[in-house]
Amino acid sequence: MEKRIGSVLILVRNKSATHELNSTISKFSEIVIGRQGLPLKSISYGIISLVLEGTTDEIGALTGQLGRIKGINLKSLVLKVQD
Repeated sequence: MEKRIGSVLILVRNKSATHELNSTISKFSEIVIGRQGLPLKSISYGIISLVLEGTTDEIGALTGQLGRIKGINLKSLVLKVQD
């Protein structure tokens, strides 16, 4: 299956979700190219941005598991790499 480039933007609304969030991201560490976390102090939320490289199945499995975690919201984008 062809590799894709993906991006996931995660809004952490509840800090109690961070343990499960980090554990899930660690399980998929082989497709994570980069990760950046930023605090939104004005509203006491956090943002995590992930850049991924993997198949659509791998990226979908990660985002599916993340989407089931209570206390976070996410949006993802997958791009086909063109030669």
